[in-house]
Amino acid sequence: MISIPIPRLVIVSPCYNEEAILAYSARELTTLLERLIAAGKILPTSHVLYVNDGSRDRTWELIEELHRENHFIDGLCLAGNVGHQSAIMAGMMTARDFADAVVTIDADLQDDLGALEEMIDRYLEGYDIVYGVKVSRTADPLLKRTSALAFYRLQSAMGIRAIYNHADFRLMSRRALDALACYPERNLYLRGIIPQLGYASTTVDDVISERVAGESKYTLRKMLLLAVDGITSFTTRPISWIIGMGLLCLLISICMAVYVLVSYIEHLSVPGWASLMLSLWFIGSIVLLSLGVIGQYIGKIYIEIKQRPRYHIAQHLKHHD
Repeated sequence: MISIPIPRLVIVSPCYNEEAILAYSARELTTLLERLIAAGKILPTSHVLYVNDGSRDRTWELIEELHRENHFIDGLCLAGNVGHQSAIMAGMMTARDFADAVVTIDADLQDDLGALEEMIDRYLEGYDIVYGVKVSRTADPLLKRTSALAFYRLQSAMGIRAIYNHADFRLMSRRALDALACYPERNLYLRGIIPQLGYASTTVDDVISERVAGESKYTLRKMLLLAVDGITSFTTRPISWIIGMGLLCLLISICMAVYVLVSYIEHLSVPGWASLMLSLWFIGSIVLLSLGVIGQYIGKIYIEIKQRPRYHIAQHLKHHD
């Protein structure tokens, strides 16, 4: 069995308007790091990297204060709000220069810190990627819980290779991070990209707890946009569905033509507009839906070919190189 050296761990935690939770988050993560260091599972230079994603409150000021007071806390301030996925990517790509392993976890710490410790154990067993899989979501609101489960099933139906009930709570080795850096796309959907890396992976159970303070920044609108990105970035099956709908409409049109012809021959046809209006609305809806789906793919091509940077770093606070 290959002996894995004790890693230098960096916990990457994206923050957007999280001033209400930061003090609690830093205290809990510091306690966890101290326990893992005392147990000999990680190196003393391990730390937390908070990534400020263009917050409009005092989040960055609090990160600066925590950095001055706590040698376990580093900070990365992005020049503007780039979104959750790009903020995570910025933290991971910054940390990979000096970390042996990186864990990503949201600042609200609804994910299970006990699972984080288990991730380190799996890493020491030789796994490059360890996913936190939610086994209980009772702490999540009903709408968020049901919509998330529906989306996971939709991903599976569309053939997207993703980990069921996994969000962005995971551990990655430096080797896995180096491989991830080779993926230049701007439409980031990390839950779909990372399983494609192919390195040895496993899962740990993640029991979600209630948020201690503040409100979740992942609104229904943001979840829907992430779902659209996830689907259109990894499968062209919606376009295949458009072809299927077109064939269905053609079949319906043929049936209507037969019906009209028979009615004309049998002198059963009567003037009316109901069937005409129904047909027009049906066909019009299919056309608009089809144009919308195709437009999503064209829009993504437009964004990708520009090759613009995902983010810009305004400031990096660090204790260790």
